[in-house]
Order: sequence, then structure tokens, then C-alpha cells
Amino acid sequence: MSWDELRASLRQTAQREKHHNGPLSILGTMALLSAVAGVLLAAVFIPGTALFASTANNLSNDIVDLPLTLEDQPSAQTTRLLASNGDLIAYFYEENRQDIPLAKISPTMQDAILSIEDARFYEHGALDLKGTLRALVNNASEGATQGGSSITQQLVKLTLVSQATTKAQRLAAIKKSTARKIRELKLAIEYEETHTKKEILERYLNLAYFGDSAYGISAASYHYFSVSPAKLNVRQAATLAGLVKNPVEFDPRVYPEKALARRNTVLAVMAKLGKITEAQAKRFQAAPLGLKITKFPNGCVSTVAEFSCDYVRRYLLTQGALGSTVEERQRALERGGLTIKSNISVRMQKAANKAVTDTVKAKDSGAIGAMAMVEPGTGKVRSLAQSRPMGRSKKKGQSFINFTVPPRFGDSGGFPAGSTFKMFTVAAALKQGIDVGQSFNSPPRMTVPAGTYFACNGGGTSPWPVKNSTSSGNKNMYTGTRESVNTYFAQLEKKAGLCNTVRAAEAMGIKVPDQDQVGPFTLGVTSVSPLDMAAAYAVPASGGLYCKPRPIDSIVDSNGKSIMKYRPACERVLTEEQAAQINDILRGVQEPGGFGFSNGTGLSVPSAAKTGTTQDNKAVWYAGYTPELATAAMIAGVKKTGAPKSLVGVTVNGSFISFAAVGGSSLAGPMWAKAMQAVDDFLPGTNFDPPPERQPAPQKAKKSSGGDDDDAGRGRGRGNGNGDD
Repeated sequence: MSWDELRASLRQTAQREKHHNGPLSILGTMALLSAVAGVLLAAVFIPGTALFASTANNLSNDIVDLPLTLEDQPSAQTTRLLASNGDLIAYFYEENRQDIPLAKISPTMQDAILSIEDARFYEHGALDLKGTLRALVNNASEGATQGGSSITQQLVKLTLVSQATTKAQRLAAIKKSTARKIRELKLAIEYEETHTKKEILERYLNLAYFGDSAYGISAASYHYFSVSPAKLNVRQAATLAGLVKNPVEFDPRVYPEKALARRNTVLAVMAKLGKITEAQAKRFQAAPLGLKITKFPNGCVSTVAEFSCDYVRRYLLTQGALGSTVEERQRALERGGLTIKSNISVRMQKAANKAVTDTVKAKDSGAIGAMAMVEPGTGKVRSLAQSRPMGRSKKKGQSFINFTVPPRFGDSGGFPAGSTFKMFTVAAALKQGIDVGQSFNSPPRMTVPAGTYFACNGGGTSPWPVKNSTSSGNKNMYTGTRESVNTYFAQLEKKAGLCNTVRAAEAMGIKVPDQDQVGPFTLGVTSVSPLDMAAAYAVPASGGLYCKPRPIDSIVDSNGKSIMKYRPACERVLTEEQAAQINDILRGVQEPGGFGFSNGTGLSVPSAAKTGTTQDNKAVWYAGYTPELATAAMIAGVKKTGAPKSLVGVTVNGSFISFAAVGGSSLAGPMWAKAMQAVDDFLPGTNFDPPPERQPAPQKAKKSSGGDDDDAGRGRGRGNGNGDD
């Protein structure tokens, strides 16, 4: 006879006896009770191997694969992502659960769950034969308030479901069958032999599902009532205790009337058992549910730092400390109950969020605004922000593409960085011993002949027609950089060496494809992310150290044990003198007369910057820094796929962008300023180190040997050098 057949038969007998004789007679049910006892005794006396053999023919492989002994494996726990100051940013979980000791669960909650689920818990062993038989009779006749399975039996079932590794095993763990029941009974008996009652109750309360994605008493307490389990009152405890029987049917958010009725049943049982008085029960039953919902959103969507959070998540999936494979790391992240302290600054994140979303709107379908902040000398990623919020709604302008980070962390291919790359040419020149007074006659336009530059593989380059969009004339390294004179940099790149310039960029974290090793490299033809550029510009800010971007400070497991403590990964790529020289050159952009300052980018603390406008006007940039914070701001034209397109003709925040309006200092500069000006009061205001040389007096330059200007400005395509601000 199967378990369900036994229950059905007992129900029929009970109804028959009641119809003829009133309350059930003992004689009328003796035979069936003997049958029940036989099934239960099988669990006690049949060895595990015999149980396996006797049931294997009737079970799927997945049921057979379920354990014959119960192991105390860790249950799935919720991982928390924290900001640098400890503020919560996000949760990651398969099941929202935070295990706590029984001592931190109110005695009232313990009374409530035992009253409704297993009132004789401390009096019987794994199997409450009396309770099981009573429940079968009551369920058949009068309708029961308490189930027949003991807390330990329920715990076995919950554990088997939790530890199942396949969908089929999960279904097998809940399948209604005599074989499963006997297996659970045997496991429960063995479990009670090695665990105390308090240990069992603690694990049960931590494992039970309370509905609405709340697993365990801690998640349930905070979710439904916004209090810790230690502070649950009688009404709250009774509500939660009533949920475990059927968390869906009694979900207080969806079915408040059913939840209220179930809570009142629990209160009545508690009064009957003497846990509360009848008067208290009546008073509590007259009260409303009193829900105070706290949400536990899973993942980064709608957090204060959506794309910073997503970068952290994807970064973690590359970390060997969490496992040897991506799958193992994902499991650790979503089940491990980790505490991940990030380097995200909430203050800087909010400043970046506001700056970007005030400048470029989510529904500006042809444009994207993006920003990254990095701490010089440590590589700490302080914030990432973009104009498109995270999500799937195209109507709302949402996207899951992270435009702020390199492709492996965000699926964006990046955008050319324009004349912000001129900083790398200056660095290469200084490393080659070229003096800042190096002057070139820099005409409005010129054509650089083929073979002028040589890539790192020794190959020569094609002719390059280049023109200026700012000023022209006799320029040195200071004036040529501050005024972003393209023809000056075409000549400086030749003198420093194209390969040396490429190597300088690579030393600062820029990945340069072979096909980008061309004359216009100095004008930023390579696609990069705002995070790449913020980390690169942090090099001179730090005094010459390139530090790999570092979004995480530490990882701690669910027991408080350190898994990983991240240290700065820095390498000196410039001397302190070279860095100081670059800082002195670039600070002119942020001072009166500079392109940035004239567009309102000035700060109350010492700062430096470089503007950038890309080939074909696909993106505008402003990369600037103080000694404590480097920030790269970008506004780019994007197709629906996220690929670059020209900004010309795009509407940004209600303004039509004409060809003349596309400029790094005029578009990206104000966005950069909104973020930096919001936080500069909180920066120490440290000054840059003095440079080896100050700005030289203008000198008459020798005639340029860069080539003939007859074709200047006629070039098309990749190498035009169509200007800067």
C-alpha cells in the first residue's frame, strides 16, 4: 500500500466510522494503524543497502542518486556587495538567505513554528508516531492544523531539495511515493542520532521557505516586517510560522486574507498549548497583519551604482579565488553568502550619475554619455556611470551594455579617444629625452609622406593628410598640447617614434591593435573605454605609476573568514619628473585661457586635463584629474547595436548637435565638470609636484620637414585628423 493509498483508505474509514458511530472508534481504525506502523517501522529497521535495493526498481536514476545519509552541506546564502564606506549596493543570490544561530531567533518565533508544525518536537525522536497517526486521523475527519511530519522529517526533505544538483533530482526529492517517505524517515532517524534538537530547529528555521523569495527566518523577518528575527513579536512570529505550510497560498502580499486567517490559526494553537493566553490570542487575532516590506532586489538593476556593480560582478567571475571555473565562481557568488567590499564611493557615484544623466538623456537614442573615476596610485575604481539605465526596455532607453568598461567586462567595443591620446605622445617624447621647448612650425594643414612613421613590427605607414581645427604656427610642447595642434603632434610623434608612442600608451593600460599603429595614432584612432582612459590619466596624476583598475577591496566568506584582500597592482611607467612635466603641461587646459576652463571646467583644487574629438566626430572626450582622482568623460554617437556613429545630427538632451558643436571641451567638458565640481570640496587639494622645466618662451622654429601641405585637409577616412578643441 502506498503512502497516498494509506491516507485515502484511512480517510474513508474515518468518515464511515463517524457516520455510523460518531467520533472515530479505536477498533474501527486498528487495522489501518497497524499498516501505518508497518510502513514507519520499515524506515527504522531496513538497512540503507536493502532500502536501496528494494526501491531501485521503482525509482528513476535521479531518485536513486539521492543520498542515503544526510550531510550538513552549507545552504545557499545571499552575497552582499558593499560600497567603500560599508553601505549596501546590491545582493546576489539563488536563494535569499542569511543563516543565523538559534540564539538570535526570538523564543516567540520558536514557539510559533513548533506550535503549528511539531508541538511535541522536544518530546519525541525523529519520528512522532503519535503525532503522525493523529494527523492522519484528523486530516481524514476533522481537518488538521498541524501536519504529520516532524520538524526533523521536514528538514530532511528541505535539505534534499536544497542539495539536489539537477532539476530531476529536485523533482525526485518532492515526489509523492512510499519509497521517498521511507527514505526520508530513515534519514531523519539517523540525523537525530548525531544532532541536538536545538541544532535541528536552527537548521530548519534557516532552511525553510517563507515565500516571496525569502528563504530562512532572517530573510523572512526583514522582508515582511523589516525587523531582525530576534525582535519578532507574537503577531509577526505567528504570521511567519503560518507561511511554511504553503508559502504561495498564504503569501501575505498576494493573499492577505488567507495569510490573516492562517496567522489566527497559529495564534489559536499557541493559546491552546499555553504559549500565550486566550486573551492575548483574541487581541492579536483582531489586529492587522502589520506588514512592513523590505525588498531584497537580486543583482545590479535599479541600484545606485548599476554599472559599477555589474563591473564588479563580471570582474569577480574572472577571479580564481572564487573557483577554478566560471561556473564555480558564479556558484560562489550566488550561493556563498560572501561579503564583497568594493572600492565604489557612493558620493562619487552619485555625482557621476547626476552629471551623466543631466547631460545625456536615456532616450537620446543616438548618443551615450559615460564616465569613469579612478584613484591615482591605487587603481581603485571609484565610480562608473552612463546615461542609459540598466534594463531591457528600449522605450525607456535601457540597456545591459556597459559602455564604461573594456569589452570583456561590458560588451561594448569602445570608442576612439581622439586627442586625449596626445598625452601618450608627450610621454613618449619625454621618455626619449625630447625637451619641452621642442618647437615645430605647425601649419594649418600638411601631408606627412609615406614611410615617415614605422610601426613596432618595422612596417612603414601610408601618406597622412592632417589639418588643424584650433590654432597653427610655431608651437612647443606646452602650446602644442594645450591648444591641441594636430600638425604639431604629427611632427612630435615622428621625432619620438611611432612605436615608442604606442609603447607609452600600452604601458598605461591601452590595448593597441596592430592596425592602429599608423600616423594618426597620436590623434586617438584606437577604441577605448572611459575606464581605460581614467586609469591611463591616473598615471601622471600619481607621479608615474600605472595601477590596474581595481574595483574590489576585499572578499569575506559567510563565516567572516577572509578569502581575498586586494592590493594595488602598480608599475612605474614614468619617472616622477616626467609625470610632473606632463601635469604642468596639462594643467594649462584647466586654467584661464585653457579650452576646458573657458567652458567652465575649473575646480577649486589643482587639476589638469586634455580634450579629445575623434575621427568622423564619433565621440568627444574630456580626461582630467587631480592628484587624488582621475576622471574620463565621454559622449559618443551610437547605433542601436551600440556601435559608434557620428554625433553630427544627433539630438542630445533636446539640443541638435551640428558639426560645429562637436567638441570635447564644449560637450564632454561640462559633463566632467558637473561630476568633479560636486566632489572637489571633499578632495584634499594637494598640489602637483613642480616640473623640471616651466613653459619655455616662444622660439622661432626651423622649417618643418613633416611634408608638403598642398593636399592638407583633402584627406578622407581614418587619417584625416579632423581636429580637436
